[in-house]
Amino acid sequence: MLNILYALLIVAGIGVLAGILLAVASHCFAVKVDEKVAAVRECLPGANCGACGYAGCDAYAEAVAAGKAEPNKCIPGGPDTAAKLSEVLGVEIEVNEPRVAYVNCSGDCDAVGCTVVYDGIKGCKAANMLYGGPELCKYGCVGCGDCVKSCPVGAITVEKELARVDPLKCIACGACVKSCPKGIISLVEENVAVAVACSNKERGAVARKHCMNACIGCKKCEKVCESDAVKVIDNLAVIDYSKCTHCRKCAEACPTGRLKVVDMAHGVI
Repeated sequence: MLNILYALLIVAGIGVLAGILLAVASHCFAVKVDEKVAAVRECLPGANCGACGYAGCDAYAEAVAAGKAEPNKCIPGGPDTAAKLSEVLGVEIEVNEPRVAYVNCSGDCDAVGCTVVYDGIKGCKAANMLYGGPELCKYGCVGCGDCVKSCPVGAITVEKELARVDPLKCIACGACVKSCPKGIISLVEENVAVAVACSNKERGAVARKHCMNACIGCKKCEKVCESDAVKVIDNLAVIDYSKCTHCRKCAEACPTGRLKVVDMAHGVI
Protein backbone atom coordinates (compact mmCIF):
# COMPACT_ATOMS: atom_id res chain seq x y z
CA MET A 1 0.00 0.00 0.00
CA LEU A 2 2.82 2.36 0.90
CA ASN A 3 4.51 1.58 -2.41
CA ILE A 4 1.40 2.72 -4.28
CA LEU A 5 1.23 5.96 -2.27
CA TYR A 6 4.92 6.63 -2.90
CA ALA A 7 4.39 6.10 -6.60
CA LEU A 8 1.41 8.49 -6.65
CA LEU A 9 3.37 11.12 -4.76
CA ILE A 10 6.31 10.82 -7.14
CA VAL A 11 4.05 11.16 -10.19
CA ALA A 12 2.25 14.11 -8.61
CA GLY A 13 5.57 15.74 -7.75
CA ILE A 14 6.83 15.32 -11.30
CA GLY A 15 3.57 16.84 -12.59
CA VAL A 16 3.89 19.86 -10.29
CA LEU A 17 7.54 20.35 -11.23
CA ALA A 18 6.75 20.10 -14.93
CA GLY A 19 3.92 22.63 -14.53
CA ILE A 20 6.26 25.07 -12.77
CA LEU A 21 8.92 24.65 -15.46
CA LEU A 22 6.36 25.21 -18.23
CA ALA A 23 5.03 28.33 -16.51
CA VAL A 24 8.55 29.75 -16.15
CA ALA A 25 9.37 28.88 -19.80
CA SER A 26 6.18 30.48 -21.11
CA HIS A 27 6.98 33.65 -19.15
CA CYS A 28 10.62 33.82 -20.25
CA PHE A 29 10.11 32.91 -23.89
CA ALA A 30 6.72 34.51 -24.51
CA VAL A 31 6.35 36.44 -27.76
CA LYS A 32 4.87 39.81 -27.01
CA VAL A 33 1.71 40.49 -29.01
CA ASP A 34 1.08 44.03 -30.15
CA GLU A 35 -2.49 44.68 -29.08
CA LYS A 36 -2.88 47.33 -31.75
CA VAL A 37 -1.89 44.89 -34.50
CA ALA A 38 -4.31 42.31 -33.11
CA ALA A 39 -7.12 44.87 -33.01
CA VAL A 40 -6.47 45.95 -36.61
CA ARG A 41 -6.25 42.34 -37.78
CA GLU A 42 -9.61 41.62 -36.16
CA CYS A 43 -11.19 44.26 -38.38
CA LEU A 44 -9.91 42.75 -41.64
CA PRO A 45 -11.96 40.16 -43.57
CA GLY A 46 -9.18 37.56 -43.81
CA ALA A 47 -9.34 37.14 -47.58
CA ASN A 48 -5.53 37.35 -47.87
CA CYS A 49 -6.03 38.45 -51.47
CA GLY A 50 -3.14 40.92 -51.67
CA ALA A 51 -5.28 43.76 -53.04
CA CYS A 52 -3.80 46.07 -50.39
CA GLY A 53 -0.31 45.48 -51.76
CA TYR A 54 0.79 43.24 -48.89
CA ALA A 55 1.25 39.48 -48.70
CA GLY A 56 -1.87 39.01 -46.60
CA CYS A 57 -4.08 40.43 -43.88
CA ASP A 58 -1.46 39.83 -41.15
CA ALA A 59 1.21 41.79 -43.01
CA TYR A 60 -1.23 44.59 -43.81
CA ALA A 61 -2.39 44.78 -40.17
CA GLU A 62 1.22 45.18 -39.01
CA ALA A 63 1.85 47.91 -41.58
CA VAL A 64 -1.32 49.81 -40.63
CA ALA A 65 -0.60 49.55 -36.91
CA ALA A 66 2.93 50.87 -37.51
CA GLY A 67 1.64 53.74 -39.61
CA LYS A 68 3.40 52.45 -42.73
CA ALA A 69 0.20 51.82 -44.74
CA GLU A 70 -3.01 53.71 -45.32
CA PRO A 71 -6.00 52.10 -43.54
CA ASN A 72 -8.27 52.35 -46.59
CA LYS A 73 -6.46 49.82 -48.80
CA CYS A 74 -8.65 46.84 -47.92
CA ILE A 75 -10.82 46.71 -51.04
CA PRO A 76 -12.74 43.49 -50.19
CA GLY A 77 -13.62 44.85 -46.75
CA GLY A 78 -15.15 48.01 -48.18
CA PRO A 79 -16.96 50.58 -46.02
CA ASP A 80 -17.62 48.13 -43.16
CA THR A 81 -13.93 47.39 -42.62
CA ALA A 82 -13.08 51.08 -42.99
CA ALA A 83 -15.62 51.94 -40.27
CA LYS A 84 -14.15 49.35 -37.89
CA LEU A 85 -10.60 50.51 -38.53
CA SER A 86 -11.65 54.12 -38.01
CA GLU A 87 -12.96 53.21 -34.57
CA VAL A 88 -9.88 51.19 -33.62
CA LEU A 89 -7.34 53.73 -34.90
CA GLY A 90 -9.29 56.80 -33.86
CA VAL A 91 -8.90 58.49 -37.24
CA GLU A 92 -11.20 59.51 -40.06
CA ILE A 93 -10.81 57.15 -43.01
CA GLU A 94 -11.67 58.14 -46.57
CA VAL A 95 -13.51 55.21 -48.12
CA ASN A 96 -12.64 54.38 -51.72
CA GLU A 97 -15.41 53.84 -54.25
CA PRO A 98 -16.18 50.09 -54.58
CA ARG A 99 -14.61 48.55 -57.66
CA VAL A 100 -15.31 45.51 -59.81
CA ALA A 101 -13.23 43.53 -62.30
CA TYR A 102 -14.41 43.92 -65.88
CA VAL A 103 -13.37 41.96 -68.98
CA ASN A 104 -12.76 44.39 -71.83
CA CYS A 105 -13.56 41.85 -74.52
CA SER A 106 -16.60 40.39 -76.28
CA GLY A 107 -14.74 37.92 -78.45
CA ASP A 108 -16.40 34.61 -77.66
CA CYS A 109 -16.08 31.57 -79.94
CA ASP A 110 -19.11 32.70 -81.98
CA ALA A 111 -17.39 35.96 -82.92
CA VAL A 112 -13.73 35.01 -83.25
CA GLY A 113 -12.20 32.42 -85.54
CA CYS A 114 -9.07 30.39 -84.81
CA THR A 115 -5.78 30.29 -86.68
CA VAL A 116 -4.60 26.99 -85.17
CA VAL A 117 -5.88 24.24 -82.91
CA TYR A 118 -4.04 24.65 -79.62
CA ASP A 119 -3.28 21.35 -77.90
CA GLY A 120 -0.71 22.37 -75.33
CA ILE A 121 -0.56 23.24 -71.66
CA LYS A 122 -3.95 24.38 -70.44
CA GLY A 123 -3.35 28.00 -69.54
CA CYS A 124 -3.64 31.47 -71.03
CA LYS A 125 0.03 32.36 -70.52
CA ALA A 126 1.17 29.16 -72.18
CA ALA A 127 -1.23 29.54 -75.12
CA ASN A 128 -0.33 33.21 -75.51
CA MET A 129 3.32 32.28 -76.01
CA LEU A 130 2.35 30.51 -79.25
CA TYR A 131 1.89 33.44 -81.65
CA GLY A 132 -0.36 35.28 -79.21
CA GLY A 133 -2.84 32.42 -78.85
CA PRO A 134 -4.95 30.42 -81.30
CA GLU A 135 -7.57 33.13 -81.96
CA LEU A 136 -7.56 35.45 -84.95
CA CYS A 137 -7.89 38.46 -82.66
CA LYS A 138 -4.57 38.86 -80.88
CA TYR A 139 -5.96 41.43 -78.46
CA GLY A 140 -8.80 39.35 -77.01
CA CYS A 141 -9.40 36.78 -74.31
CA VAL A 142 -7.49 33.51 -74.74
CA GLY A 143 -10.17 31.68 -72.78
CA CYS A 144 -8.01 29.10 -70.97
CA GLY A 145 -9.05 30.29 -67.51
CA ASP A 146 -5.93 31.63 -65.76
CA CYS A 147 -8.17 34.30 -64.27
CA VAL A 148 -10.59 31.63 -63.03
CA LYS A 149 -7.79 29.87 -61.17
CA SER A 150 -6.53 33.11 -59.63
CA CYS A 151 -9.90 34.30 -58.32
CA PRO A 152 -10.18 33.53 -54.57
CA VAL A 153 -13.99 33.81 -54.48
CA GLY A 154 -15.05 32.00 -57.65
CA ALA A 155 -16.38 35.15 -59.33
CA ILE A 156 -15.06 34.28 -62.81
CA THR A 157 -16.21 31.69 -65.31
CA VAL A 158 -15.27 30.96 -68.92
CA GLU A 159 -18.25 30.71 -71.26
CA LYS A 160 -17.76 30.12 -74.99
CA GLU A 161 -14.02 30.65 -74.51
CA LEU A 162 -14.57 34.10 -73.01
CA ALA A 163 -13.96 35.05 -69.37
CA ARG A 164 -16.93 36.56 -67.56
CA VAL A 165 -16.96 38.20 -64.13
CA ASP A 166 -19.90 38.07 -61.74
CA PRO A 167 -19.82 41.59 -60.26
CA LEU A 168 -21.94 40.52 -57.30
CA LYS A 169 -19.24 38.05 -56.20
CA CYS A 170 -16.16 40.06 -57.19
CA ILE A 171 -14.13 41.54 -54.31
CA ALA A 172 -11.87 43.61 -56.61
CA CYS A 173 -8.69 41.99 -55.32
CA GLY A 174 -7.02 42.38 -58.71
CA ALA A 175 -5.70 38.82 -58.89
CA CYS A 176 -7.39 38.27 -62.26
CA VAL A 177 -5.90 41.50 -63.60
CA LYS A 178 -2.40 40.26 -62.79
CA SER A 179 -3.04 36.78 -64.19
CA CYS A 180 -4.28 37.89 -67.64
CA PRO A 181 -1.44 37.83 -70.22
CA LYS A 182 -3.46 40.04 -72.59
CA GLY A 183 -4.15 42.73 -69.99
CA ILE A 184 -7.83 42.88 -70.92
CA ILE A 185 -9.22 42.72 -67.37
CA SER A 186 -9.42 46.00 -65.50
CA LEU A 187 -10.82 47.24 -62.21
CA VAL A 188 -13.53 49.84 -62.68
CA GLU A 189 -15.63 51.69 -60.15
CA GLU A 190 -18.87 49.95 -59.36
CA ASN A 191 -20.94 53.01 -60.28
CA VAL A 192 -19.78 53.33 -63.92
CA ALA A 193 -22.59 53.54 -66.45
CA VAL A 194 -20.80 52.40 -69.62
CA ALA A 195 -17.86 50.07 -70.21
CA VAL A 196 -15.84 49.28 -73.33
CA ALA A 197 -16.19 45.57 -74.13
CA CYS A 198 -13.26 45.40 -76.54
CA SER A 199 -9.46 45.73 -76.54
CA ASN A 200 -8.76 45.44 -80.27
CA LYS A 201 -6.58 48.27 -81.61
CA GLU A 202 -6.61 47.29 -85.27
CA ARG A 203 -8.32 49.40 -87.91
CA GLY A 204 -12.07 48.90 -88.26
CA ALA A 205 -12.14 46.56 -91.27
CA VAL A 206 -9.31 44.40 -89.97
CA ALA A 207 -10.70 44.36 -86.44
CA ARG A 208 -14.11 43.18 -87.66
CA LYS A 209 -12.47 40.58 -89.87
CA HIS A 210 -10.72 39.12 -86.84
CA CYS A 211 -13.66 39.56 -84.44
CA MET A 212 -17.28 40.25 -85.34
CA ASN A 213 -17.76 41.99 -81.98
CA ALA A 214 -14.82 44.38 -82.27
CA CYS A 215 -14.82 48.14 -81.85
CA ILE A 216 -14.28 49.73 -85.28
CA GLY A 217 -13.01 53.10 -84.04
CA CYS A 218 -15.68 55.04 -85.93
CA LYS A 219 -15.66 57.89 -83.37
CA LYS A 220 -19.44 58.17 -83.20
CA CYS A 221 -19.20 57.77 -79.43
CA GLU A 222 -16.62 60.54 -79.30
CA LYS A 223 -18.81 62.92 -81.32
CA VAL A 224 -21.95 62.51 -79.19
CA CYS A 225 -20.20 62.79 -75.82
CA GLU A 226 -20.88 66.30 -74.51
CA SER A 227 -18.44 66.02 -71.60
CA ASP A 228 -15.43 65.01 -73.70
CA ALA A 229 -15.18 61.76 -71.70
CA VAL A 230 -14.85 59.41 -74.67
CA LYS A 231 -11.89 59.38 -77.04
CA VAL A 232 -10.88 56.96 -79.75
CA ILE A 233 -7.20 56.21 -79.19
CA ASP A 234 -5.35 53.74 -81.42
CA ASN A 235 -8.64 52.76 -83.09
CA LEU A 236 -10.26 51.89 -79.75
CA ALA A 237 -12.80 53.80 -77.65
CA VAL A 238 -11.48 54.85 -74.23
CA ILE A 239 -13.61 56.35 -71.45
CA ASP A 240 -12.31 58.91 -68.98
CA TYR A 241 -14.59 58.16 -66.03
CA SER A 242 -13.54 61.32 -64.20
CA LYS A 243 -15.41 63.27 -66.92
CA CYS A 244 -18.28 60.86 -67.59
CA THR A 245 -21.73 62.17 -66.63
CA HIS A 246 -23.55 58.84 -67.05
CA CYS A 247 -25.64 60.12 -69.95
CA ARG A 248 -25.07 56.84 -71.86
CA LYS A 249 -25.24 58.63 -75.24
CA CYS A 250 -22.00 56.96 -76.34
CA ALA A 251 -23.51 53.51 -75.84
CA GLU A 252 -26.61 54.50 -77.80
CA ALA A 253 -24.47 55.77 -80.69
CA CYS A 254 -22.12 52.77 -80.86
CA PRO A 255 -22.98 50.81 -84.05
CA THR A 256 -21.29 47.61 -82.86
CA GLY A 257 -22.56 47.67 -79.28
CA ARG A 258 -19.05 47.55 -77.82
CA LEU A 259 -19.83 50.43 -75.50
CA LYS A 260 -22.15 48.60 -73.15
CA VAL A 261 -24.52 50.00 -70.55
CA VAL A 262 -23.66 48.31 -67.25
CA ASP A 263 -24.99 48.28 -63.70
CA MET A 264 -22.31 46.52 -61.65
CA ALA A 265 -24.11 46.97 -58.34
CA HIS A 266 -27.02 44.87 -59.64
CA GLY A 267 -24.96 42.37 -61.63
CA VAL A 268 -25.65 43.80 -65.09
CA ILE A 269 -22.59 43.64 -67.38
